[in-house]
Amino acid sequence: MRSLSALLVAVSTISTASLTACSFVPSSGPTKSQVQDSVKASVTAGIQIVDVTEDVAQRLLKERQPGDFARTLGNKAQFQQQLGVGDTLEVSVWEAPPATLFGASGMDPRVAPTNARVTVLPEQMVSGDGYINIPFAGQIKAVGRTTTEVERAITAALKGKANQPQVLVRLSKNVTSYVTVVGDVGASTRMQLTPRGERLLDAVASAGGVRQPVDKMTIQVTRGSEVQALPLQTIIRDPRQNVPLRAGDVVTALYQPLSFTALGATGKNQEVNFEAQGITLAQAIARAGGLEDARSDAQGVFIFRFEDASALPWPNQPVRTTQNGKVPVVYRINLKDPGSFFVAQTFPMDNKDLLYVSNAPIAELQKFLNVVFSVAYPVVTTVNTFK
Repeated sequence: MRSLSALLVAVSTISTASLTACSFVPSSGPTKSQVQDSVKASVTAGIQIVDVTEDVAQRLLKERQPGDFARTLGNKAQFQQQLGVGDTLEVSVWEAPPATLFGASGMDPRVAPTNARVTVLPEQMVSGDGYINIPFAGQIKAVGRTTTEVERAITAALKGKANQPQVLVRLSKNVTSYVTVVGDVGASTRMQLTPRGERLLDAVASAGGVRQPVDKMTIQVTRGSEVQALPLQTIIRDPRQNVPLRAGDVVTALYQPLSFTALGATGKNQEVNFEAQGITLAQAIARAGGLEDARSDAQGVFIFRFEDASALPWPNQPVRTTQNGKVPVVYRINLKDPGSFFVAQTFPMDNKDLLYVSNAPIAELQKFLNVVFSVAYPVVTTVNTFK
């Protein structure tokens, strides 16, 4: 009886001290209340705490909508190859008999004998001011025109000088109608464009494909001052995004291993990689092994993130930002509410997010009691043995 009384006294003492002593027990991180209290106390530091609702999830999802190559870069399949400075042209001129302007000295030996005579002029490069020189026609503008347009301009200039002239212009060396492909590809290259109308995936293939898994790659297209990017997997799955390219485009294959960190009462504490097209909070929790039944607090699920200042109307004003213009935010979601599971399926995770699940209060108390009993029980046993 005395030993039982001693044990009850010990339990009573433990229960009285547990609320203050729990703070000395090892823990994987703060509890839900500690996170909320610390954030509230840090308003002057600019930390925002935001409950994850359907409205918040939709606003963030809309802001993170991937680009649309078909809309921003155009999906016009027809390609017109325009000449530029440095291109080399071969010009052939036919005259109906009696041909007297160019004569027969320049006849192309590949042409079978006919009544018409052809003169193949020496190849010439489009000059810096954008012109080529044609005997008896003078300077003909070539820059910004197609070969067909140059043919018409030469023919018009020779009318009245040559007998029924017919002109053929051939691009013998193309140095301006090309696309540059760089980044994490087999081999960086400059792909020449043809009237066939090469598309985005043609450029990736011409460079030997990508060197990393498709779901980890992002394709960026730079056209003039406009820069657009899409996950490669999205371009493959949606033919509309495989847009025709234009001369001067720069296609960059970017290897972007996105990840978030899972800490606290989750199935596994580690950095978790995810695909370039992104994942939702529900997927992130699943990849982290879910919540541990024995110690997690379903009401204490948090996402720590540095957010863009314009992302949301922030509850704490004035809004303070970091040196790079980001707002430190703690997103809070209550998974005790069944409706929150629908919200978790739309809330987008960002690269370098920190997902934290706090311990339940009873789990902290249980750990403290385990420590105390592991010390008290041997003492009680020893006392009883001596008695």
